[in-house]
Amino acid sequence: MSRSRTALALAGAIALGGGLVAATSSGAQAACNLASAGNNIKHVVHITFDNVHLRRDNPNVPSDLEQMPNLLNFLLRNGVVTGNHHTPLISHTAGDILASLTGLYHDRVGMPVSNSFRVFDSSGHPSASQPSFVYWTATNALDGGKPVLINENGKTAPAPWVPFTRAGCDFGAFSIANMEFETLPSDIGVVFGTSSSQYLDAKTNLSLPNTPANAAARQAPNTDWLGIAVHCAQGSALCQTGGSDNLPDEAGGYTGFQALYGNINVQPAISPSGPVKDLDGNVIADAFGRPGFPNTFNPTATQSLGYVATMLEAGVPIVFAYIADAHDNRSGAGTFGPGEAGYIAQLKQYDAAWGKFFARLAADGITTANTIFIVTADENDHFVSGGVLQPNSPNSDSAKVPTHCV
Repeated sequence: MSRSRTALALAGAIALGGGLVAATSSGAQAACNLASAGNNIKHVVHITFDNVHLRRDNPNVPSDLEQMPNLLNFLLRNGVVTGNHHTPLISHTAGDILASLTGLYHDRVGMPVSNSFRVFDSSGHPSASQPSFVYWTATNALDGGKPVLINENGKTAPAPWVPFTRAGCDFGAFSIANMEFETLPSDIGVVFGTSSSQYLDAKTNLSLPNTPANAAARQAPNTDWLGIAVHCAQGSALCQTGGSDNLPDEAGGYTGFQALYGNINVQPAISPSGPVKDLDGNVIADAFGRPGFPNTFNPTATQSLGYVATMLEAGVPIVFAYIADAHDNRSGAGTFGPGEAGYIAQLKQYDAAWGKFFARLAADGITTANTIFIVTADENDHFVSGGVLQPNSPNSDSAKVPTHCV
C-alpha cells in the first residue's frame, strides 16, 4: 500500500555490496569515513519499497521486480538478490520500515501494532487513534509524555542516522518513516517548539476552513515541511542555517548536531539554482504547483529517486528513501491485480526511473565501485484476488508483460 497505509510487499530483501575498487566521487564529503576496506566506499543508497513483490503473485504473471529489469538486472549483475526475508509481526508499514532501519523488532521501537495505536487509561478506556508516523523524538501526551518510539529502557530508540553523522557524513531522508517530519504541526513543535514562528505559521494554515478557496494554503505547510530532511555531521556546510538535531536519549550523548527539515530548508542547500526535479525533468511539487514534498507519502520512483540523486550530487553521501507501491492507481482511483494494464504501465514507469537513476549516478561517478546500494520492502504479504481480472485468463493483459532478465 501507500504510506496512508496498508500493503502487500516485496517478498524479499535485495542488497548490493559495492566492489572494493579504489574510486572517489566529487560529491562525497571529504570528512565522511565509512570505515570500509581501503576506505573505498563513499556512499550508501538505501531504498525501501512499499508493496513491491520479488515473488510472483500469479505464476503466469512476472513479478513486480521482473517487470523492472533495470533494477533487477543491476542487482543480479552486481550484488545479491535474496528472498530470505521474514517480516516482523504484526506486519504493517510503519513497524516494518522501522525494523529495516534499526534491525529491531517492533516492540523495541515502540510500534508493536504499527501504523496507529491507542493508549488505554486506568479504567481500560482507549484513546483516539494515534499515528505511528511521527518524527523520531515525538512524545505521546496521552501516555505521560513518553517517547512514541520507546525502547525497552523507556527511552527513544537509537536513531539510524547517528552512526553516519558521527562518522562525518551528512544523511538525507526522503519520505522514509519517522526520520523527517511526518505529522503536522506537532512534529514542527518537537524540534522548533510550539511557540516558534515555524509552528505557529504552519498551525494557522492547517487550521483554515476546509474549503476549495483555502486548499492550496492548507496544503502549503505539508509541502514545505513534510517528508524531507538532511541530518548533518558536525560542522557541515549544508547545515549552517539548520535547526538543532536533538536526540537527548542517544547513548553516549548527541550534542552540537544540526539538521535541515522540510523542502523549505533542504532545497536551498542542495539545489540553490531552483526547485528539485524528478528524473523526468518535472519540478517535484504538490497538486497546486508549489515545489516541495509532492503528496501525502506516496512518492513515485521518479520523484524519490530524483530527489535523492540531487542530494547525492550536492555532497550528501548517505541517502534513505521510500517509494510508494505500484499496484495502487497513481493517476486515479482503484487498485490493480497482477497482469492488469494499469499495473503493468506503472511498473514500466518505475523501471524507466531506475534506468535513469543508475545512469545519472554513473555520470556523477557514483557506482558500485564506491557505493553500497540496498533495496528492500516493508511487509511480506501476497496478493489476494477479490473479483479482479484473473491474469491467467485468455483476455488478461499479462501476455503483454515484457521480461528482460539476465
